[in-house]
Amino acid sequence: MTPSDQPESGAESGTPFEFPGQPRDEGGPLFAEPWQAQAFALAVKLHEAGHFTWKEWSEALGEEIAAAEGRGEQDDGSHYYDHWLATLERLMAAKRLLEPAALRHRKEAWAQAYRDTPHGKPVELPPSPRPPE
Repeated sequence: MTPSDQPESGAESGTPFEFPGQPRDEGGPLFAEPWQAQAFALAVKLHEAGHFTWKEWSEALGEEIAAAEGRGEQDDGSHYYDHWLATLERLMAAKRLLEPAALRHRKEAWAQAYRDTPHGKPVELPPSPRPPE
């Protein structure tokens, strides 16, 4: 990894990762919902596994945010992790880490589990079945 591939600070230094526009306070990244922290962690882990560089990530996230602005979506910062998740999905498909049909199936399964879950209860989604080997 080259210095240009690394975020401004990282796990090696024990400080939080920093990305432009990311909501944060003095303690690090802010997450309004658990899925946001999970999406953040997934991006970090995929980078650490060598699936993309920070430069690729930054460019893809910038493209996603610009596309949303181009569609007229106003962003007050509350949609930052929506863009983050869309970027993750797009990069994972582009890198062939995830088949689009598998992603679509999982999203549909989650939506059904959400609809079937009583208000106030956590949504439980069973593990995705493994494809036959």
